[in-house]
Amino acid sequence: MLPIVPGPPPLDLAPSAGAVTRVDGDKPLVVWSPVTRAHVPSAEVWVGVVTAGSEVPERVDAIRVSLEAAGHRLVTAEPHDDSVLRRVHDAALVDHLEVVHDEWMASEIPDLVGQRQVVPYAFPTEAMLGGLPARRAVAVHARAGQFGYDTMTLVGPGTWEAARAAVDCALSAADLVAAGAPAVYALCRPPGHHATRAAYGGSCYLNNAAVAAQALRNHGHRRVAIVDVDAHHGNGTAALFYARRDVAYGSVHVDPGAGWFPHYVGFADETGAGDGAGATLNLPLAPGTADRGWTAAVGRLADWVADLGATALVVSLGVDAAADDPESPLLVSVDGYERAGAALAGLGLPTVIVQEGGYHLPSLGGLVAAYLAGHGNGR
Repeated sequence: MLPIVPGPPPLDLAPSAGAVTRVDGDKPLVVWSPVTRAHVPSAEVWVGVVTAGSEVPERVDAIRVSLEAAGHRLVTAEPHDDSVLRRVHDAALVDHLEVVHDEWMASEIPDLVGQRQVVPYAFPTEAMLGGLPARRAVAVHARAGQFGYDTMTLVGPGTWEAARAAVDCALSAADLVAAGAPAVYALCRPPGHHATRAAYGGSCYLNNAAVAAQALRNHGHRRVAIVDVDAHHGNGTAALFYARRDVAYGSVHVDPGAGWFPHYVGFADETGAGDGAGATLNLPLAPGTADRGWTAAVGRLADWVADLGATALVVSLGVDAAADDPESPLLVSVDGYERAGAALAGLGLPTVIVQEGGYHLPSLGGLVAAYLAGHGNGR
């Protein structure tokens, strides 16, 4: 049984609450929601072993406290309807995530085996189906595998609310940028770049960066570029825009060919398809790569975005490439993140910065603050 651990209580953040219509100062505005703390992954199942969850609610607090100390203004996300979300994701996935935990708790599974979080156990892969048509599974414990593609990404009682609040953070940030803010940071949690059109996984449920990019398109930007600096390839974001030319995707990440998630994709020869040919750029790096190689790759992505003629930028800001982070073998420093922020700010594009990974709580907030300092100083 994986126990349900209550999340920390909401913090009193009244001084930083409220929406804004314009941004003053050089520091990027921060959009957040206390509801993003409602998702409590008490554990993960990795190669059949129950391990402690790393994508914890305390990530929000670590980042928020550091950014307030650094002088950033925080505002709460505004609620949005599902129109952009359902443009990015298949409606079946959205509907599934909204109700699956309630359906799970209403089934026999909690009493039968004591499992109170949704964990897939069977997956209708192409290899399993062998060309046969896939039907909607009747049993909820089977249906979980139609939408979740790994056993690490559990769904609990607050998962939907937190993931949906993260989407509102991304959409609110896009609104502020469309209204004239040069750069806005969305404190999204859970992260999103591993979520595909019709599936969730990799600790991601809804793709916040993709939602932000689509919102910027809806606001009138002709071409949006997404630059993903998370330690792992954003397979979900890449897949969503792989055949589109209006949204380009570039990523620097640890080489999946060296045995790292997402394993099957994220290689340099993946450059887009159809209308999106040439609109994807993957820069996989060897384990042990530190500031010099990593920042050079970020600089290459910045040059690529400039050549694309993009009119807006979305940054998937994972800080799990940092040396102290337990989830990757890259060795980027605080200075490396600040330099990356300056390089991408140098593009001069209106920018939404979306939080992705980063799991070492003692250094997490400082790493995000360093990137934002670079982005602010680089404008």
